[in-house]
Amino acid sequence: MPKLVYDFTEGNKDLKDLLGGKGANLAEMTNLGLPVPPGFIITTEACRYYLQEGKVPAGLAGEVTTHLRQLEEKMAKQLGDHQDPLLVSVRSGAKFSMPGMMETVLNIGLSDESVQGLAKQANNERFAWDAYRRLIQMFGKTVLDIEGDAFEHAIEAAKQAKGTKNDLDLDAGDLRALVDTFKGIVRDHSGRDFPQDPREQMDMAVNAVFNSWNADRAILYRRQERIPADLGTAVNIVAMVFGNLGPDSGTGVAFTRDPGSGQRGVYGDYLQNAQGEDVVAGIRNTVPLQDLEQLDPKSYGELMQIMSTLENHYRDLCDIEFTIERGKLWMLQTRVGKRTAGAAFRIAMQLVEQGLIDMDEALMRVTGDQLGQLMFPRFDASGDVRQIAKGISASPGAAVGKVVFDSGRAVEQAAAGQDVILVRRETNPDDLHGMIAAQGILTSRGGKTSHAAVVARGMGKTCVCGADELEVDLAGRKFTAPDGVTVSEGDVISIDGTSGVVFLGEVAVVASPVVEYFERNLDPESDELVSAVNAIMKHADERRRLGVRANSDTGDDSARAVRFGAQGIGLTRTEHMFLGERRQLVENMILADDDETRKAALDALEPLQRGDFVEILAAMEGLPVTI
Repeated sequence: MPKLVYDFTEGNKDLKDLLGGKGANLAEMTNLGLPVPPGFIITTEACRYYLQEGKVPAGLAGEVTTHLRQLEEKMAKQLGDHQDPLLVSVRSGAKFSMPGMMETVLNIGLSDESVQGLAKQANNERFAWDAYRRLIQMFGKTVLDIEGDAFEHAIEAAKQAKGTKNDLDLDAGDLRALVDTFKGIVRDHSGRDFPQDPREQMDMAVNAVFNSWNADRAILYRRQERIPADLGTAVNIVAMVFGNLGPDSGTGVAFTRDPGSGQRGVYGDYLQNAQGEDVVAGIRNTVPLQDLEQLDPKSYGELMQIMSTLENHYRDLCDIEFTIERGKLWMLQTRVGKRTAGAAFRIAMQLVEQGLIDMDEALMRVTGDQLGQLMFPRFDASGDVRQIAKGISASPGAAVGKVVFDSGRAVEQAAAGQDVILVRRETNPDDLHGMIAAQGILTSRGGKTSHAAVVARGMGKTCVCGADELEVDLAGRKFTAPDGVTVSEGDVISIDGTSGVVFLGEVAVVASPVVEYFERNLDPESDELVSAVNAIMKHADERRRLGVRANSDTGDDSARAVRFGAQGIGLTRTEHMFLGERRQLVENMILADDDETRKAALDALEPLQRGDFVEILAAMEGLPVTI
């Protein structure tokens, strides 16, 4: 077998096929001299072998041991040591970002013994027990396939007993009791005790990452995004840094530009005294990244410099995850960020203007699907509409549908031909099939970097997140707006992903500015987005070698095709001319008992069809038409 494990210092961003996107970019940041916790990557080749043979390659355990020893030397700690434990995270990382893959397992190395050592070293007993309960919860859900609700119900019960809705109000004693409860859940649901050996924890988590490649939600996402099924995933094992050590610590997600609109500026979410998954999961509502400047000016300034470095290095919008541990900034991930269709066009032209890419590259950075998304209509809020809530504009668009509260119901209703809006407190990878089926997604928790927002943007779905004024009652299948309006499952709402507004009932829509531009009703320079579309479309026309013709069988459609830039009609389907009111004439002709009746029907049809041809040929103004 070839080399199966790479240190971060041995990789680079061009090795995504081998090291996955996450690992390759961690290696790239390491080589740029950015503050990345040390770690190593198990290659996609090891995953492919595991999936084919049903076991890990023979040499993998030895290579992992060698790299683990090197990591322990760098950190001057041993994995799971009882006095001063090294803890690691295990993360999946395929070549392409895949929200359907296994969730991260943090704090591997904690046990009944090492949690005591962690508490002493951190001088924070609450932090240690919180880290331990997180490990058991993540391990139980992602490695042992225990339903996540079992742990969530236990947390909610602990908060209710404490008389609070905030996780941070649970003290060390509460969390120690929660650890015992979680271990009981593991025992009851898996038939085994939570493993106390740190290497066993790590090896089981690695195998779970490999297995997650063929999980239902991963397969569904690959089909949705047309990702090949034989790539396999890498596994990233990284030394833990902690954002939940107190108010001088935290975690966040940052974008070098707004992934929703493409506008330049400081965009992202930050959460004090939290670990990384808290931000993405949307369990606690975050503060805007700009607030970090007041909370920790030194880390904020360093982060701004790093963001500039990464954007100039990758020549694109970068999506960054970071942790601050007692005032020390650590970079946990970067990748070229998912964005909405409008942001894709705007950012491509901005980068051209900055001299970072040329027009050919800008053209390759946008797709026909994205252009199609920009032609969807928008809400017309000038009429008699009722706004019931406002959240964060996570992914633009106008979506109308009946409210559903779980993903299974969304799929069922969509299959029956219903337009639905999926409403959740927050989404997680298990909701992927419902998100695909829904017209739009509305959550009461989370920000622009939550799971719902990131996945929706990647799929071009309308999404409003963090509408925290809504009380979502999943069990009762209803939500209540601040003015007392109750919306039950099956009621219609309209959500505006551009403004973040939620309307009661169905709201009328108006044409998009991009359509108005193609219809030649709008000055290309009147709007930044339209200007970007205009520039890229003109360059596409200059570069293309293939002519474009339309399919059209009416004069109106033919005239529109010319306005949209068609160079002729590739096919006029004459059978389409015999539909609608004309169908009766066709039926008369077919069912005629004699030549006279048949001729009468044909004589009535002929001038109608001849009129269609006159309109089509006149509209095309001499351009070729195939009939």
